[in-house]
Amino acid sequence: MSKTSNNKTTGHKKSHNTYSDTIIFDDNSLAAQLYGQNNLHLAIIESRLDVELATKGNKLLVEGRKANCKQAIMILRKLYVRGESGLSLAKADVDAAIRMETATKKDHKNDNNDTFIITRRKSLSPRTPMQETYMKALKSSELVFGIGPAGTGKTYLAVAMACAMLEAGQVQRIVLSRPAVEAGEKLGFLPGDLKEKVDPYLRPLYDALYDMMDPAMVEKLIEEQVIEIAPLAFMRGRTLSNSFVILDEAQNTTTMQMKMLLTRLGEESRMVITGDPSQIDLPRGMKSGLIDSLDILRGVDEIKQVRFREGDVIRHPLVAKIVRAYNKQDGTSDE
Repeated sequence: MSKTSNNKTTGHKKSHNTYSDTIIFDDNSLAAQLYGQNNLHLAIIESRLDVELATKGNKLLVEGRKANCKQAIMILRKLYVRGESGLSLAKADVDAAIRMETATKKDHKNDNNDTFIITRRKSLSPRTPMQETYMKALKSSELVFGIGPAGTGKTYLAVAMACAMLEAGQVQRIVLSRPAVEAGEKLGFLPGDLKEKVDPYLRPLYDALYDMMDPAMVEKLIEEQVIEIAPLAFMRGRTLSNSFVILDEAQNTTTMQMKMLLTRLGEESRMVITGDPSQIDLPRGMKSGLIDSLDILRGVDEIKQVRFREGDVIRHPLVAKIVRAYNKQDGTSDE
């Protein structure tokens, strides 16, 4: 646990309005992880929140404007609790905690177990407020649309939830699919049989699975058809019951393909549709089934539509700037 000393206003630093507070951490080794190598994590918090942090063993002095100090203390406490729970305390986790705490969201609440996704290999918590909304939708809704730019975690989190529900016995199998529309390439010219042609195209789904489960277990479950990874065309004529179904790159479905998949949903199943409407690879003039379905199903209360924005990108910071630049060029906004 961490403790905070009595708050006070001091005059020995920046100005007479400088606020300071001291946090005392019970576990020295955990405090060291929180600080980061060469206090890197503290430096990130200092830079992003415009505060000064000074350490003395398990004591941490926080100085700066009062509002900024309060945010910094909240972030540090949450990160410390995260460490106590056995979760990671890496640079990405610090960035995520800052993003979550500083986001303007009226109904934002402290992280809790309701927003964790836990598999045998990994425990995930939201890194943006929109990820928190998405993770709650994945847990509560039978059909969820995750829409937005690359790098927001929409597919990765869906695969994580599918693995968690499979391990918990809430579903009996996982079905992962993508439409076989190539981004400027032709599968027919690739060597090998159909599986060898489509496997590289489905590789991002395999990669997410390997993060959540032991690779040998993934291969065993694929062999036993507990996990199925296949092009969208393979879904026709089937009823997908007791399954967690994920359609990735859904912007490249036709309207008929999307209707076909949505009507495959069977008893005791979940379905997640992910896609980025700004990256449609369909022939010119052909309407995207994703865009069509979002309009048609907008009024269905049981279906959740979660829309990520460029500010939700959690890959390299440059990715968010790239997305913003392309949006500006295309005349789209992030409102």
